[in-house]
Amino acid sequence: MADLAIRESRWNHALVSSASGVWDQRMNGDYYYSDIWRRIRGLGPNDPIPPTTEIWLESVHPHDREHVLHCIERQNSGDPAYLTFQYRERHHDGHYIWIECRGACIETDDQGRALRITGTDTDVTARKAQEEWQEGLSRRLRLALDISRIGVFETDFDAGISVWDDAMRHIFEVDEEDEIRIGDRWEEKLHPDDRERVLANVTRRIEMRETFTDDYRIIARDGSTRYIRANSLPYVDHDGRLKMIGVNWDVTEDRRLREELERQKALAEARNEELERTRIAAEHSALHDYLTGLPNRRFLEQRIDDWRAVPEAERHGIAILHIDLDRFKQINDTLGHSAGDAMLKHAAKILRDSIRPSDFAARIGGDEFVLLVAHSGTTTALSDVAARIIETMRQPVWYNGHECRFGASIGIAYSNDRLADPRQLLQNADIALYNAKNLGRNRYEFYKPSSRSMLVDAHRLSDQLLRGLERDEIIPYYQLQFDARTRDITGAECLARWQHPEHGILGPDRFLAVAEDCGVIAQVDRIILEKSLADVARWKALGLDIPKISVNVSARRLNDPDLAQGLSKLDIKPGTVSFELLESVFLDRQDEVVRTNLETLRRLSIGIEIDDFGTGHASIVGLLNLKPGTLKIDRQLIEHLPESQEQRVLVMSIIQIARSLKIKVVAEGVETEEHARILKRLGCDVLQGYGLARPTDFERTTIRLREQRKSAQAG
Repeated sequence: MADLAIRESRWNHALVSSASGVWDQRMNGDYYYSDIWRRIRGLGPNDPIPPTTEIWLESVHPHDREHVLHCIERQNSGDPAYLTFQYRERHHDGHYIWIECRGACIETDDQGRALRITGTDTDVTARKAQEEWQEGLSRRLRLALDISRIGVFETDFDAGISVWDDAMRHIFEVDEEDEIRIGDRWEEKLHPDDRERVLANVTRRIEMRETFTDDYRIIARDGSTRYIRANSLPYVDHDGRLKMIGVNWDVTEDRRLREELERQKALAEARNEELERTRIAAEHSALHDYLTGLPNRRFLEQRIDDWRAVPEAERHGIAILHIDLDRFKQINDTLGHSAGDAMLKHAAKILRDSIRPSDFAARIGGDEFVLLVAHSGTTTALSDVAARIIETMRQPVWYNGHECRFGASIGIAYSNDRLADPRQLLQNADIALYNAKNLGRNRYEFYKPSSRSMLVDAHRLSDQLLRGLERDEIIPYYQLQFDARTRDITGAECLARWQHPEHGILGPDRFLAVAEDCGVIAQVDRIILEKSLADVARWKALGLDIPKISVNVSARRLNDPDLAQGLSKLDIKPGTVSFELLESVFLDRQDEVVRTNLETLRRLSIGIEIDDFGTGHASIVGLLNLKPGTLKIDRQLIEHLPESQEQRVLVMSIIQIARSLKIKVVAEGVETEEHARILKRLGCDVLQGYGLARPTDFERTTIRLREQRKSAQAG
């Protein structure tokens, strides 16, 4: 009996683990359906089961009913071909699910008629959807390959043969029945001047097991030269056999055909990436993040439930750290998703290394992570963990020759109460994270009861900002800029202000972060540009001249593919407008959208200025690539000029570098006459700061412009 109980226990565990529902039907009307069988269909323990086959068939998809009846009949008769079949059945919630039915007749009467049928049902809806998606993708890829006339090959070096598809044979003029062996067909076609180089390259790449692209010539049957491009991937299959798979295509045709082939190549690469993502997703458990290998949100929730299920006497205190990566989106947008993925993996490794084996780290989405740690002491240990994570995260990471820098903001909530609600702690940690980000990022904050009201205020401000945009409450303020030698007005920086109906004029520190979170920062940029252009036209009508205005441009707007179209509709006179880009946006490499938009700015004669220069990580190579017209030295480098020799040397070096590159220099943060005097001596071109002019609205700026005109006329 004990052995029987063990076997029965194993059987039950196996069925539960397989997520299969058990059914047992006897022809005398005695039926059994397991809890999982019911759960698959959305039925509760007490929900009724259809009493007859006819009534049950009403829940089967109309297109499957005839098939189901046939399969049941064959299954009852013991036909081994029908031990398993699939069909669609209506879920209790109303939608259809795919069910894989496995059953067999285990008891018959003297005449061979079924007396007892038993089996399992499994919900295969997700699998069917994946199969359908993959089949559709395969059809599209086959069509793409046919249209593009790309030849596909696979070479088995151990067998000494290569398999070519029809397109490959057509390109190399090989008959369908001819066998392709290594060392003959392909090698014979190579142009004599390319053969040694190509074969040596193939040999080297195979030894290194790396993907490679090659361009070479072949000799056609008629003696003409054809140009071929090949992509190849050496690999070792699961049997340990060395193989190589690749594609070849003829690029001899004109530019139009070559561009089309490049598009097809991109489709093929996208296909490979998609297939790789699908493979990774299939190999990972539903409880883990496919990219970092960390547990996902579902696993986190399960772990929280597990903590609550532990008897109260055995529980420990609990702490939750909610982590958000700073500047991650910028890396992702600028260097590409592969760089972003690399940063996420790097961050995940840091988190794994920062906690004990008994603690829990999860990626819950995007660039957000959660740590669930046992806690029964003071906050010192939690502070140490958070500080260590922040310090490690801020260290530079190299990716494909690019230095990537990002940080982390952390919100912490904890409780020593064994009856604490972990889900409430998770919400509290989220609120603490929000505060950490609002207080400057790259820091950690503990949850405080007052934090919740601060979050409510922030959400209220977001709603007010969106209404303010609808009511046209965003206006420009102008901070005049002056020639360092003559003190003539050379231009003005256009700054965003919010004309709040209750709080009056609000500076950017009060609402730009909210605008970024709401996704309307690009809209604010556009509004300031359009209103500033209108004000310049008004000044011109008054006979007042402001040579140039500069407006800030966010990273979001610089990545907007519709930027060029919007700018082309504005009346921008050449040389009168500059766009200020933060140095943190200005990297050594921009993506295609950014490069296109920068070219549009140059085509429209819109100047490019680098704002806050000296505080980021831009390189001289980046300056040469971007070719800005102006650098604005950050106010942090100007503040201590009078008393700091080191600061003066640094500023002078920046000015000399800019001058050698024919780049104008603007100094921000000019607060005193001594600042102005030193900067003039160092060779700075333009001065800007509260010591010369504070930001003012249109009316007060107009007064200042009139004063300048009178002064010029008097002189």
